Amino acid sequence: MKAQTVAVRDSAGRILCCTIFRQSGRKLLAKGHILSDEDIRLLETEGLGQVWVTELEDGEIGEDEAVAQVAAETGCGCLEIRLAAGGRANLFATEDCCVLVDEELLRQINCTSSIVVATSPNFSHARAEQRIATVKSAPFAVAQPQLETVINILRERGPILQARFIRSAAVAVLYTDPLDGERARQLFEPVVRQRLDRFGVAPSFALSPTEDEGSVARALEHLLRARPTGILVASTSAPAGPDDVVGRAMARIGCHLERFLAPVEPGNLFLLAYKNEIPIISAPGCFRSAKANILDVVLPPMLARYRISGWEVAGLGHGGLLG
Repeated sequence: MKAQTVAVRDSAGRILCCTIFRQSGRKLLAKGHILSDEDIRLLETEGLGQVWVTELEDGEIGEDEAVAQVAAETGCGCLEIRLAAGGRANLFATEDCCVLVDEELLRQINCTSSIVVATSPNFSHARAEQRIATVKSAPFAVAQPQLETVINILRERGPILQARFIRSAAVAVLYTDPLDGERARQLFEPVVRQRLDRFGVAPSFALSPTEDEGSVARALEHLLRARPTGILVASTSAPAGPDDVVGRAMARIGCHLERFLAPVEPGNLFLLAYKNEIPIISAPGCFRSAKANILDVVLPPMLARYRISGWEVAGLGHGGLLG
């Protein structure tokens, strides 16, 4: 691709290298615009004799086509692609969802010199019509070998991003206190409702047992029979851990302990277990305040029925200082 200044009358089919403005300051033609015969007449009417242009050479792909091809391989799920001016393609959520991002693959794609991709953070919640990613190319054109390299990587390892819808989520809450479970419910229920409301969800089931191993185990089994999307354990006692009452109750009913301790502040005392595919989360202290904590990080993937691994929790340390 070679930029040069040419006479306006000879510029048809070439690409503008810079935006052209009217004398009033209003935009006439945008950078990257492919000039047509009608554009030439317009430029001549405005008194322009020369323009700075370029044209594609063999082995080059125009910026709009390049980003459209990459965007088609970048994401999946409830999203749609909308092309924008200047070699850009935007990905928008079509319904409420959780954005899942392969950060290693994203970094690898962004190491190329031809295409870059920006996304919403991994595990973030997105509303319908929210932009969740953008793909941008080098100006005007991309070398075909570079584009093919990016496309091949994405087809082999991709996609980078998944918009995983949040639909018909049913959250169960177990409120528990060593003396009276209803005390925990009175303390925490307003905050639980406020936090879930951020994601368009309300609690579907709730129990308030006394905090002893047998009572908590029976309450968990009862909630599990309803097949909720996930269970939140709101306890007035601390710490959360495999050896506390809640942890022992989880073990008693055959839960798999996925992770204890999260590199997130607030919310370090975080216990994640699974009974079959249903996640059970205990995070004492996180139900006392509506301020951002570990629950706001893990609720979107949980509500989208994504199985969070202990390895992924360990990776939350980068950016895990929430306040």
